Amino acid sequence: MSLEKPRDEQSNAVAAKPTTGEELADLLGDLVIGRDDHVNAPGFVIRPTDVQETLFRLRDDAGFDHLSNVTAEEREDRYETIYHLTSYDDRTREVSVVVPTTKDDPRSQSANPVFRTADWHEREAYDLIGIEYDDHPDLRRILLPDTWQGHPLSLDYDQRRPQVVTLKEWANPLAENHRDSEGETMYINIGPHHPATHGVLHVRTVLDGEQVADVDPDIGYLHRCEEQMCQNKTYRHQIMPYPDRWDYGSAGLLNEWAYARAAEDLNDIDVPEYAQIIRTMGAELCRIASHMLAVGTFALDVYGDFTAIFMYAMRDREIIQNILEDLTGQRMMFNYFRLGGVVWDLPEPREEFFEKIRDFLDDLPETLEEYHDLISGNEILQLRTIDTGVLPTEVAKSYGATGPVARASDVDYDLRRDDPYGYYDQLDWDVVTDDGCDNYSRLLCRMREVEESAKIISQCVDLLEDWPEEERTIQSNVPRTLRPEDDTEIYRAVEGAKGELGIYIRADGTDKPGRFKIRSPCFSNLQTLPEISNGEYLPDMIASLGSLDIILGEVDR
Repeated sequence: MSLEKPRDEQSNAVAAKPTTGEELADLLGDLVIGRDDHVNAPGFVIRPTDVQETLFRLRDDAGFDHLSNVTAEEREDRYETIYHLTSYDDRTREVSVVVPTTKDDPRSQSANPVFRTADWHEREAYDLIGIEYDDHPDLRRILLPDTWQGHPLSLDYDQRRPQVVTLKEWANPLAENHRDSEGETMYINIGPHHPATHGVLHVRTVLDGEQVADVDPDIGYLHRCEEQMCQNKTYRHQIMPYPDRWDYGSAGLLNEWAYARAAEDLNDIDVPEYAQIIRTMGAELCRIASHMLAVGTFALDVYGDFTAIFMYAMRDREIIQNILEDLTGQRMMFNYFRLGGVVWDLPEPREEFFEKIRDFLDDLPETLEEYHDLISGNEILQLRTIDTGVLPTEVAKSYGATGPVARASDVDYDLRRDDPYGYYDQLDWDVVTDDGCDNYSRLLCRMREVEESAKIISQCVDLLEDWPEEERTIQSNVPRTLRPEDDTEIYRAVEGAKGELGIYIRADGTDKPGRFKIRSPCFSNLQTLPEISNGEYLPDMIASLGSLDIILGEVDR
């Protein structure tokens, strides 16, 4: 019998904890030196020396156990780090902790002792902006080479300065560790061009025999300055083409929705109900396509099945790509969403478009049954994935894991239900979780989520078929130029195919963002790789990496 409270009782327990700005201010007491409220979240300004005490109180006494995102930037008179907190049990509870530092000494406490996901987030802030974090376990560059001079997002950065990236001999970080005369460790490089790394990822790996003694994912090979490009584009038209390029594994409409939701809330833009249904249908088609890619590549990683499983997954994904092409005009970089709605209505003749979707949905149960026979029922895959890559529930939360990675560790968290947007709260579907916490559970979660997405799409098609022609409004009336009030700040997120995909925007009074930060679910999920790989055999580490379903375009941004 489980000792865990039912979800409704958990929510009631959370509701009893401090939630409003005034209640949280009373909880934090003298730690608060100012208020900086953001859209949808109270904000508290604290001293750089009080970061850990503040976050411990918010986590342990107020239930804010999820560090969603960390945003840092240099302002004209200060450096600033913002910790965006929420609760896995109640996503609508949000709070922002703002930590300003002086220009001459950009230094503050690290949040890593409170939330382990802060490790990589703070390394990125140090790398790109130059803020140093005391008590950080491994404060070094994460996207740029170790020899890089300067911090690219600092205000005084000289973009014309030449950089020299040296090639140095790789050293074994555990070279001094020997169990005995025959227990020497061996250092190997996996990637950055190895096909098992799902893109240009370099995994520094130390082996003790055939077991993994240490793993260090080395990212940054695909860094494309997406945040900086968005900061130099206008809200209304110029930013929307970029999100498709973050997670390019068929998740384009989900990416677009993340930006649309943040920008629409920032500018008080409504979306017509009809357009919300189209968005919801398109997003779930993208989710299925993304999961098909994940399942196919996972089988390829685990036991090298290219002929059957991988090609079957690509075959079925291709059907969705054809549907999305009919809807958006593109196969990958859709650029279909617009602030306030979508760019155009469903393709004509509508009956043929709906029939194509229904044919796919009708064939899907038999297709998934075949997948279960070939993949989840495969004895080799089971031996390789059951009880390997184990990520316990509380560890997943501390790392900020979301999406199927978290739900396979029994974290009942899905923004479509917990922070409703679009048309999800009007439809009948379920959040898929599993308590196995291993590589096999992550596979099962994705396959079962395909079934739930199919239920959502079917209901959307039913609604769209019967929608009166005179009420098919695809966009609300949006001003030609959007200029949110100066210093208005917002963090909003959607449930992407890989997990929580969030956007932080700070307005500066112009038609372009003053700061644009992308919260990539792959970034936080990949950070768990050492946790689930150390002590495992090398092939299990490859399987664990595949189970995380990362896209490096989104990790590096």
